[in-house]
Amino acid sequence: MSQTALPSPLPPVEPMESFLQLPTNDLVSRYRRGLERFDRRIFDLSDAEADQAFLPDAGVGRWSVRILIGHLADAELAFTHRMRRAVAEQNPVLALWDEDAFIDAGLYGSPAAGGGGQYPLGGFVAVIHTLRRWTAEWLQTLMPDQWERQAMHPERGPESVRSIAARTTWHLEHHARYLNAKVCRILGPDTGQEPAPRGGCGPNCGCGKK
Repeated sequence: MSQTALPSPLPPVEPMESFLQLPTNDLVSRYRRGLERFDRRIFDLSDAEADQAFLPDAGVGRWSVRILIGHLADAELAFTHRMRRAVAEQNPVLALWDEDAFIDAGLYGSPAAGGGGQYPLGGFVAVIHTLRRWTAEWLQTLMPDQWERQAMHPERGPESVRSIAARTTWHLEHHARYLNAKVCRILGPDTGQEPAPRGGCGPNCGCGKK
């Protein structure tokens, strides 16, 4: 499997704690703009390229582009629901979800079924875009005390609406870093010209259970 070398090392990941320190308006603004961090060339990928996974030593995460964007769409659903529950309910207990089970169940396609061409990237991106716009508008209506309302995470303990908003903002930016590196591996550096597609194939990232 031929993989184009990256032009430079991946930039360091900004720690999630820094997102917690953002003023409310800045956090909401950064949350809203999350999709702007995606390499626009994801829509230039063929189905084979979108389903291409990487060896561990590639340094860009092992998930394919389709699995990664599908995971981000499901994560948006989960994080949005957690924030809304925390505001509406009294100390709700949040449910964990197993990201690997979603992949194993073929929710983003499977190699055995010929890949994930029946799950277009545009659908996943549309989910993220719509949820971010809708939720950002809602977050801007919250009073200061609502930002501090809490829900109970089974592993991390009490989490406020603010901490959940910070985590989902960080989560997308963290994965966008790997997404863009994958696109660069497949299509080469973004020169502003039409890409010259290549191909490949095979799965696992590792941001942990959500």
